[in-house]
Amino acid sequence: MAILNQKKSKVSDEIPTASMADIAFLLLIFFLVTTTFPKDKGLPVVLPQKGEEVQVSQKNILHIIIRPDGIVEVKRGESTQVQQVRADDIEAIWRQDVAQNPNLIAAVKTHPDAPHRFMIDVLDALQLAGAERISLQILE
Repeated sequence: MAILNQKKSKVSDEIPTASMADIAFLLLIFFLVTTTFPKDKGLPVVLPQKGEEVQVSQKNILHIIIRPDGIVEVKRGESTQVQQVRADDIEAIWRQDVAQNPNLIAAVKTHPDAPHRFMIDVLDALQLAGAERISLQILE
């Protein structure tokens, strides 16, 4: 009887890593292609045509002046009276004034040294109040 020399197969104790990079790149490409990014829903901005100028009565303008320290000054039309408020109070002021004058336009004037977040806070308050006609200006 002949004894057969059987070779035992050696079981490797290592994890095969030759195709790991391929799998990682395929997963990366898959997730990049299938991921959708939400679109920010902000205020729609309609810019006027070049050279277009519209005259608006001062009684239809609510001047909102943003100072560098975050204080917001509200001036109604031609009135010389200035009311100092916080950005959070703009929503209530707009709702009250637009109820009296539906043709009201918010003229937001920002000081050049004012941080951007103060203007965004005012615009957010106007959006919450339902303001549709807003004029953005730099305070001179």
